Amino acid sequence: MLKRKTKASSKVVRGRSVPHTPVEASFAEVISLIESARRRAYQAVNTELVGLYWQVGEYISRKLESATWGEGVVEQLADYIARNRPDMRGFTRASLFRMRQFYDTYCRNKKVAPLVRQLPWTHHLMILGRCKRDEEREFYLRLALQERWGKRELERQLKGALFERAILSPPKVSPVVRQLHPAALTVFKDAYLLDFLDLPSGHSEGDLQRGLVSDLRRFLIELGRDFCFVGEEYLVQVGGRDFRLDLLFYHRELQCLVAFELKIDEFQPEYLGKLEFYLEALDRDVRKPHERPSIGVLLCATKDGEVVEYALSRSLSPALIAEYKTRLPDKKLLQSKLHEFYALAESNVSRDDTPPRPKRRRK
Repeated sequence: MLKRKTKASSKVVRGRSVPHTPVEASFAEVISLIESARRRAYQAVNTELVGLYWQVGEYISRKLESATWGEGVVEQLADYIARNRPDMRGFTRASLFRMRQFYDTYCRNKKVAPLVRQLPWTHHLMILGRCKRDEEREFYLRLALQERWGKRELERQLKGALFERAILSPPKVSPVVRQLHPAALTVFKDAYLLDFLDLPSGHSEGDLQRGLVSDLRRFLIELGRDFCFVGEEYLVQVGGRDFRLDLLFYHRELQCLVAFELKIDEFQPEYLGKLEFYLEALDRDVRKPHERPSIGVLLCATKDGEVVEYALSRSLSPALIAEYKTRLPDKKLLQSKLHEFYALAESNVSRDDTPPRPKRRRK
């Protein structure tokens, strides 16, 4: 009796076929080499392209600055390129002036100028078009590189006014966090934007937790680089009783576990006691010898700043209290508040620089 030949079985993971045979496994290594080479080639092309735009912008800027050219000459240049090299796209009058702006914006900043070639041109266009202050542009440029944001994520963070929120509302942490993890101030946020969750208006803590786990990739992007997911409903046992943490992560740079407790209402001081209990259990029974003390995050729907300050002032655990937003914030309102913040800061500086008036001598 003849036996039918069967094809080698394989399973599909994230849209790719994962072979079972040793030979096909070696084929997968070849595909990995091809993909790595493509990424490097794309990065090299991007670096050269951005470098070209920098050089063109520098050339135009110097011509205009020396009065060799007038503003109208740039339009003539764009027409000349279009007539003589129609295959060269992206050199319209508006694009050429954008290249000039690109050069003029960063050429005097010795810290930022070496970094600009590492970002795609589309990222630069978004940052130049939407950011008004030098520190805002540098903020998004450095974060886009550090977090490896794609175009969509950069767009989302710009719409979410991350810069304004970071300046106006730094993370609320306990004194112990500053002592044990000083770098944590640049890792955590005061508010996390969870607009990617389709949560009902009257959602429960379970809805929030399931939503974050089901869209874990986007939540990890919002948390930031170096966060690694450990588990949900993480079990810790104390005194023969079972307790479960909502979400547990590990942060590679800080080298510590990070526990998230979710609350769908306003922060209450008693919530902090439960979180501190979980941190003690993690440090005693879960933390590895080479790891640093665990950090706890209370993620609440809302919080009162004064209540948070009082609650954290005498906390002996490395904890912080943040809130989550399911909708994009009002960017215009935040920009208005930021303008007031800078105006107040400038007035304080000018007041400090003013020399005191000499006292009149009494006759």
